[in-house]
Amino acid sequence: MGIQKNIRYPAYLEEAFDFPDFFRIKMSYPRPQIDDLGQAVHNAVRSQLEKVVIKPGDTVCVGVGSRGIQGISEIARLVCNEIREAGGDPFIMPAMGSHGGGTPEGQVSVLERMGVTEEICGCPVLSTLDVQQVDTLFDEVPVYYAKDALTADHAICINRIKPHTKFKGSVESGVMKMLCIGMGKHKGALSYHTWALKYGFYRLLIEMGKAVCRSSNFRFGIGMVENAYDETMMIEGLGRDELIQREEALLKIAKENMPRLPVREVDALIVNEIGKEFSGAGLDPNITGRATDLMEDDFSANFRASRLAVLNLSAASKGNALGIGNADIITERVFDAIDYEATLMNVLTSFSLKKAAIPVMMPTDEKAIQAALLTLGPVPPDRVRVIIIRNTLELSECWVSQGLIDEIRLDPMIEVLEQKALTFDSDGNLTLFMT
Repeated sequence: MGIQKNIRYPAYLEEAFDFPDFFRIKMSYPRPQIDDLGQAVHNAVRSQLEKVVIKPGDTVCVGVGSRGIQGISEIARLVCNEIREAGGDPFIMPAMGSHGGGTPEGQVSVLERMGVTEEICGCPVLSTLDVQQVDTLFDEVPVYYAKDALTADHAICINRIKPHTKFKGSVESGVMKMLCIGMGKHKGALSYHTWALKYGFYRLLIEMGKAVCRSSNFRFGIGMVENAYDETMMIEGLGRDELIQREEALLKIAKENMPRLPVREVDALIVNEIGKEFSGAGLDPNITGRATDLMEDDFSANFRASRLAVLNLSAASKGNALGIGNADIITERVFDAIDYEATLMNVLTSFSLKKAAIPVMMPTDEKAIQAALLTLGPVPPDRVRVIIIRNTLELSECWVSQGLIDEIRLDPMIEVLEQKALTFDSDGNLTLFMT
């Protein structure tokens, strides 16, 4: 991508800037977690195998998505082992809509980066984009399901239960969503997002998920809930007949255990790095309060920032900069890292067009933060309210400006660790997260 570099900025941005001091803080969240992952997976799978008869030699498709789920490689391996011990013959199928560039090879690569491979899980990974229509909703909405899954005697899928980044409801991101999008491949994802504009994202999620349950060989899901530290705290087998009820209950638990920022409103939020491994939206609106598309629910009650700057795009994103449009300011480094084709595929499939919009670009981290603060208006440096986070997934430690520290000290769940002036290397890159 080409854009003019070494451009001239207004004089007030060319001058040196006196940044306020920052304080590193640590937030303590409740930390429930699973002690024995193997036993938890065993219990979850066996609870469903009591209801689903797998005969010796039956093939079982195991759908695995592209989300950055803690321990997904080990969980997938354990699930496949349980199926083998029950007499089944498992294989893994990427269940991820348009991710991986919307290609079979790209989706296998996504799984490989997550450690979900034939060598680790002990079973083949089959990846095509072929689908079959299995149902019709409202006399016009096609429901698609992967042909690879239909070749099996049974199909299951593994996913995390968590708040969605586009809509709100009693069921959001989880197994039901995977049935609509991941198990429907690229064509199913496109159908869901297209018709959701008419019927609503939540309503169509429920109806399409029900259709897949009644019209396919889907048997059950394995749902995980993570604590505020992204550690697995629950694993449960979710039978198709109880799927909605159990997802509703698990979503409530997931929301209760989400991490949060230390305050609800700031002048500027600085995000060191965005990426698909941190959030399916790149920047999680449940954390930032930013959702740009008119079709999306309002997340601003969660958090408000007058300015939002992004300093880096993660290497693991492979150039997919979905969510970049929710920022006000980015760096040249972010811009140079964008693979616009991969980003375009994602936003056109999800119809979240503004998530690919290019914000104001500044040459360095230093100038990006400076621009964020100087465009706020007449706010003195010692009173400006700023939070700097590593990404929207890792929030237990972050940096807050001195204008927030008096309020922060009143929260018994927050420990103030150190005070430090902002420093930048010779290229103008922020050094806070370099160690």
